[in-house]
Amino acid sequence: MPNQTLSLLQSQRLQMILSPQLRQSLEMLQVPIMELRSMIQQEIEQNPTIEELPLKQETVEIEPGAEKNESQENDADLKFDKEFEALAKLDDEWRDYFFQDYHQTMPYTIEDAEKRQFLLDSVQQKESLQEHLMNQLNLAGMPENDVKIGELIIGNINNDGYLTVSIEELVASSDCDIAQVEIVMNIIRDFHPVGVAARDLRECLLIQLEHLGEDDTLAADIVRDHLDKLGAKKYHDIARILKVTTDEVLFAADLISALNPKPGSIYSSEVATYIMSEVVVQKVEGQYVVILNDDQLPHIRISNHYRALLKDKNAKPEVKAYIREKIKSGIFLIKGIEQRQRTIYRIASEIVKVQTEFLDHGISNLKPMTMAEVAKTVGVHETTVSRAVSGKYMKTPSGIFEIKYFFTPGIKTANGQEISNKTVKDIIANMVAKEDPSSPLSDQQIVEYLKKEGITIARRTVAKYRTILHIPPSHMRKLYT
Repeated sequence: MPNQTLSLLQSQRLQMILSPQLRQSLEMLQVPIMELRSMIQQEIEQNPTIEELPLKQETVEIEPGAEKNESQENDADLKFDKEFEALAKLDDEWRDYFFQDYHQTMPYTIEDAEKRQFLLDSVQQKESLQEHLMNQLNLAGMPENDVKIGELIIGNINNDGYLTVSIEELVASSDCDIAQVEIVMNIIRDFHPVGVAARDLRECLLIQLEHLGEDDTLAADIVRDHLDKLGAKKYHDIARILKVTTDEVLFAADLISALNPKPGSIYSSEVATYIMSEVVVQKVEGQYVVILNDDQLPHIRISNHYRALLKDKNAKPEVKAYIREKIKSGIFLIKGIEQRQRTIYRIASEIVKVQTEFLDHGISNLKPMTMAEVAKTVGVHETTVSRAVSGKYMKTPSGIFEIKYFFTPGIKTANGQEISNKTVKDIIANMVAKEDPSSPLSDQQIVEYLKKEGITIARRTVAKYRTILHIPPSHMRKLYT
């Protein structure tokens, strides 16, 4: 067997890597508008040559001929002067772009921004389930040792209201006997919301039934011994086993369905997610107009102070080099913002152009469309479209939609036209909503109905769409009488 050794080898190869500027450009394209605003604010803090202008403030022009006085600069400075001239022109273009009429339907002033910030600051933090239970525990007048046990129990209750540890683990952690832990647990189970501190769904529902005085009823028997069959809607089987009528089982099922399987969810500590539309679509004189939501983006430019300092003959070379580098970074940021906005605008315009009938008549007229098709029309790569629409929303007269919503594959109908698979899902959902509960439609019946409408799809496709729509199978939708 040959000896195995370790050695270092050198090799040359060509490999494409993303520059930091390109990475920043891609990140700006991909992030939603609120995150982009944070990125710009962070760059303003880190780059002293960038300044933010209040809305409607006029920019200061570069004095004509300022570059002509620098004839003694070296070749690098002359090259940078050309970039500087382009920057001055870009600064004016960006200002004009930011304030053009079709981007703003209503003037947005500093007072408006302050009002919006005041509303956001006024949102109160919702009380968590643990805080709600602790407040009740402190008011219960329990001995100090029991309060400590109660704190331990509450600390192990999840956001749904369920106890996540066993009695034995609580006993080991509290150094108390099991009887005392169970006494404190039963006290907490009397707290609001009813059903907290249960170890599973069955126990949670039984606690709620007990509080309703229904602990010795058919409903309690079903929860205690036949919860799985109830979930599968096997009402006849339950009636046969418990020797009652199906109507009695249905009555008990209605009572059980009124209980809360997740009592702690009403005190969920999850923070609400706020979305802001990147694009607003409005109908003006019979035509849909795309408006970019630029109100939230800071209007930035290169500081005139640092422009002047760069031209100062008395400034040290290292100072000029630092300023030059920061200005280049600022130029790239401004170009990146402009390119991002224009890319989103062009993609949104193409979507609106294709989906005009959807905007007029709703989901039944949603046309199939792919990112590859839009990328070809707009003149960018498909991945650029994917980044541009990721996590972004469009506000239309029909409501707010994630931009990705409009990209759906098509299904060819009998007459050769294509319809969106979202349209087919909507048809299936409407069919199920209108079906006879005592005789729900099977997947095969749905396939046959769609075939009559000129839409040919497989039964497994119907089953897949039904699962996506959270519609149970026909035997679980059947209402027994």
